[in-house]
Amino acid sequence: MAKRSKSSGRWLQEHFSDPYVKRAQAEGWRSRAVFKLEEVDIHEKMLRSGAICLDLGAAPGAWSQYARRRLGRTGRIVATDILPMEPLEGVQFVQGDFRENEVFERILALVPQREVDWVLSDMAPSMSGIDAVDQPRAMYLAELALDMAGRVLKPGGGALIKVFQGAGFDALVRDARSRFGKVRLVKPTASRARSPEVYLLAKDFRLV
Repeated sequence: MAKRSKSSGRWLQEHFSDPYVKRAQAEGWRSRAVFKLEEVDIHEKMLRSGAICLDLGAAPGAWSQYARRRLGRTGRIVATDILPMEPLEGVQFVQGDFRENEVFERILALVPQREVDWVLSDMAPSMSGIDAVDQPRAMYLAELALDMAGRVLKPGGGALIKVFQGAGFDALVRDARSRFGKVRLVKPTASRARSPEVYLLAKDFRLV
């Protein structure tokens, strides 16, 4: 059996001692990421009963799981990911790469045209540890999420998108500000302090 590297060993130790991991397990959430969305939602009053949400990069499903509880019976959630996701009651899931036309069309067929209230994206690439490789990949995913938001949101809708500080970050924020009336950056408590991730919170979508 191959030995784990010191860095992977530290990550495992940190992961299993993480209070958010323990809390997620105790409360039945699919991952600790749920607490990032929960904190922003509580502070910003994002998700309301009856809303329609599109969850990008949804697997393993914690954000969709949380949103399902918040939106009530009259709300709708469409989730998508390249990876498989265990079914969630009340969540319509499309597996595949939404950069591909066939997958993109399947998603659009499930969301009413210009009726989506929130686009949620916790997408992140598989990290290599090489910033020159990881940062462009991460920014590309954030750009895709912002572009998708521009295609499906209703006027006044919003987006919460994971972004990584680094090359391309300022340009992405400028792009968001050209499309939304209110844009700010938030770093939830559950986001690890050493991580360069922050979340772009954009409200009041404008049809240009």
